[in-house]
Amino acid sequence: MTDTTAGPRTAEGAGTFAIGGDLPVARLGFGSMQLPGRNAFGPSRDPEGARAVLRRAVELGVTLIDTADAYGPEVAEQLIGEALAPYRPDVVVATKGGFVRGRRGEWIVDGRPEHLRAAVQGSLRRLRLERIDLYQLHRIDHRVPLDEQVGALAAMRAEGLIRHVGLSEVGVDELRAAQRIVPIATVQNRYNLVERASEDLVRVTAELGTGFIPWFPLATGGLTQAGGALGAIADRAGATPSQVALAWLLQHSPNVLPIPGTSSVPHLEENVAAGTVHLSPADVALLDGAA
Repeated sequence: MTDTTAGPRTAEGAGTFAIGGDLPVARLGFGSMQLPGRNAFGPSRDPEGARAVLRRAVELGVTLIDTADAYGPEVAEQLIGEALAPYRPDVVVATKGGFVRGRRGEWIVDGRPEHLRAAVQGSLRRLRLERIDLYQLHRIDHRVPLDEQVGALAAMRAEGLIRHVGLSEVGVDELRAAQRIVPIATVQNRYNLVERASEDLVRVTAELGTGFIPWFPLATGGLTQAGGALGAIADRAGATPSQVALAWLLQHSPNVLPIPGTSSVPHLEENVAAGTVHLSPADVALLDGAA
């Protein structure tokens, strides 16, 4: 239950997780996909507002900032560098590479080693970093052997350009194949109350001590309809449906690191407060079976 009359809660209420075993972060992070234009394409409609949201996130104890060079492209990383550099010692910046954007915003996979190296160098420049804490392969390029893609990231990790390597939108077999090349610190897949296709991956990553970063964590489908389970639980918890959706993720597995994104400070504060919402075992069981 949460007290909505109190001031803004901080992300520490969600607990912590150590990415790669040595990078502790608050389990409620911030995703930057909404900071550029629509569909993460084009310039920000409010650059100063975007920078204000980023600064407020850090003030509220958010220490995991997730982004990608394809958001904009380059827009989100640029805003993060402008807003947060020089970074607080506890802030972990996670970015991704492996996509380019077409003229109309199309997402085009490119996992060639030479592209990934250029992408890392560009991200370092825009983020104003000397080393990227967590660099994630945004998508596996099935035209390029997996060992070449992951091997390129392993080489840059050995050079000190990357601290930890992550993957995005993979299955268990792909995770295990990549782990034979380099330690995988996190996996980022689409996962939320109503989209559970990655359930096996949540379980396997928990067993391995690997972080699981669900993107699009606030999707609730029809669960918010009048008389639905989510609304009733939110009323009992003194919370919003979005906060309950995030609380369910946090209680579902201790390695889950939701990264809700927003371009609004009030919405950011609402999301962060989800770390103080506690769901009863009965509520969790109800939501587990509601999708």
